[in-house]
Amino acid sequence: MKITWIGHSSVLIKGSVNIAIDPFIQQNPAAALRLEEIPKVDVVAITHDHEDHFSDAFPLAKRDNATVVAMHEIAVKAAEQGLTAEGMNIGGTINVRGAEFTMVLAVHSSYSGHPAGYIITLDGKRIYHAGDTGLTRDMEIIGELYTPDLSFLPIGSRYTMDIVQAAKAVEYIKTKRVIPIHYNTWPPIEADPDEFKRLVGKRADVIILKPGESYEL
Repeated sequence: MKITWIGHSSVLIKGSVNIAIDPFIQQNPAAALRLEEIPKVDVVAITHDHEDHFSDAFPLAKRDNATVVAMHEIAVKAAEQGLTAEGMNIGGTINVRGAEFTMVLAVHSSYSGHPAGYIITLDGKRIYHAGDTGLTRDMEIIGELYTPDLSFLPIGSRYTMDIVQAAKAVEYIKTKRVIPIHYNTWPPIEADPDEFKRLVGKRADVIILKPGESYEL
């Protein structure tokens, strides 16, 4: 399974099902790929509808005839635009084209519905994308139930966890590997991923990617 960090919170998962999470590409100053360079995807998963997570979601889904997975209210908007959409809510699990999505809590804000994260089960692996969130003890439940093989955690502060809180989240989640996201896109969310790695220590493998780089899981 190939994992690519496009930049900011945008992630591409290529396996038996290709999944784009929070595609924010065309207006993303940190994006290493153009929209036309994104390979065909089967599913577009949206954590919430702030522009820096949502702006290219519907265009990408329309381009590839992909299924939109999102909070119910966002899925309704997708369906109104003629897209195939699967709406869900916190705690729910659905199977889309062979990938399993469990929607988990994110503590943040959103224009529509409630922000969320996902546990994605694909090809025998479990991946946690936290979306935009602060630290919460609900993450301990994720650790108890899922113990992700790989997690994407925001570290940029101001709008999400900072590196200290994200390091604590690693402890709660019991993840085996973690890739920091949602940092250094703009000056207000500058953060040092090497310091995050130092704080995590031996609790997990911290994989620091540059936008556009990939990791084989």
